[in-house]
Amino acid sequence: MASQQRRPRAWRPAVVAATVVVAAALAAGPGFAAGSGVVRLADPPAPRPSAPRTPTATPAPAASAASAVPAAPARAPQPGGLTKGVPAFGAYLDYGARGVARIAELSQWLGGADLRVGHTYLPGDRWSNIEGAHGFLDVWADWRTERDDRMLVLNVPMLESNEGGVPDSGVRTLLRQGAAGRFDHHFKALAQRLVELKVPDTVIVLGWEMNGITYTSRCGPDPEAWKKYWNRIVTTMRSVPGQKFRFDFAPTRGRDAIPWTQCYPGDDTVDILGMDSYDQPSGLTFDQQVKEPYGLQEHVDFAKAHGKPISYPEWGLFRNGDNAEYMRRMLGWMDEHKPLYNTLTDYCPHGVWQCRQNPKSSAVYRSVLSGRTDEPAPTTPEPAKPTTPAPPQPSTTPPPTQVHPTECAPVELGDWVEHWLGGKLCLRFDWWSRDR
Repeated sequence: MASQQRRPRAWRPAVVAATVVVAAALAAGPGFAAGSGVVRLADPPAPRPSAPRTPTATPAPAASAASAVPAAPARAPQPGGLTKGVPAFGAYLDYGARGVARIAELSQWLGGADLRVGHTYLPGDRWSNIEGAHGFLDVWADWRTERDDRMLVLNVPMLESNEGGVPDSGVRTLLRQGAAGRFDHHFKALAQRLVELKVPDTVIVLGWEMNGITYTSRCGPDPEAWKKYWNRIVTTMRSVPGQKFRFDFAPTRGRDAIPWTQCYPGDDTVDILGMDSYDQPSGLTFDQQVKEPYGLQEHVDFAKAHGKPISYPEWGLFRNGDNAEYMRRMLGWMDEHKPLYNTLTDYCPHGVWQCRQNPKSSAVYRSVLSGRTDEPAPTTPEPAKPTTPAPPQPSTTPPPTQVHPTECAPVELGDWVEHWLGGKLCLRFDWWSRDR
């Protein structure tokens, strides 16, 4: 399944630059109308194996690169939106200001459903963007801080040129440099930026889909170096005063290029066990997605064994088209297993609101989530089926003995008369004097 399990989204530096320039203008205006059929400029690239090439040049290390890993502080309290212990949901709608504007529009389309999760990605083209360049995260921080129960989910690449087609040899070199501390200062700058924006409780989806082949931040070329690098990034970001980050380890569903369990960096630096799960490859049923090696069931079991909540940062339709059965089953799966949060990827071919090519799945999604807040919508109990009353059973209690008053004498009239009278007739002795 290595050729199928892949990250279905690509960044383009030019698009990112344009988004930053117009962010302020877009924040004031509405996004596209519901059902407009908008397709993102960067749809999924075709899967491709890494081709040998010269490793990408690595920037010169900062003065502090050789410093020791900062000591991990005490575990921070849980973010405000995560302390309730109830499912939260949202959708990835765009990475810039337009994505924020569309949250309210999607909520309206869903009959006022409470979308508490905002989800965006840091561009992985250069280190300055991975540090959270000024102007890019501001609108997301403003949305998050409007309400205490909201959650900001931020995908963070572990290396620059994250979609640059860097070969395994180059990735291996970069991972080892990261594990040695060469890139610590970039992640410290990001952590300081998020604290400065008053979103210190951001959920960080670090190095997502590491078990695949799409990203430079992948694990396969050197799993041990990858795990050490992950741990170093988490320790560095947790060292920043005021932080309350939670780190989400989110592979793709299935084995992909390497079993994701081989990339797991340890319970001390993972707060959430996520999984990106799209309806792929072609012909794979939902039951098979549950039961396959490293699939949905193994994800749930692994998280339980490690005492971690689960999440679905990315999910949606894909290789099997407008698959209403997948949509129904995936929503039911999440209602059953109650992830900490889930965010549907809502652009073509995966989505249901901004993509017109999936009308059947769209109807299912809208019907299940319309008006929903935190908890799953209550199910309507089936009306009780009428039951046929059981035939009366003969009494096992003997009839009471008939007692006659001492001042009367029973009159023998025969069984059939006594049946109609309901008993024997008793003639009072003083009948002759009652009217005297």
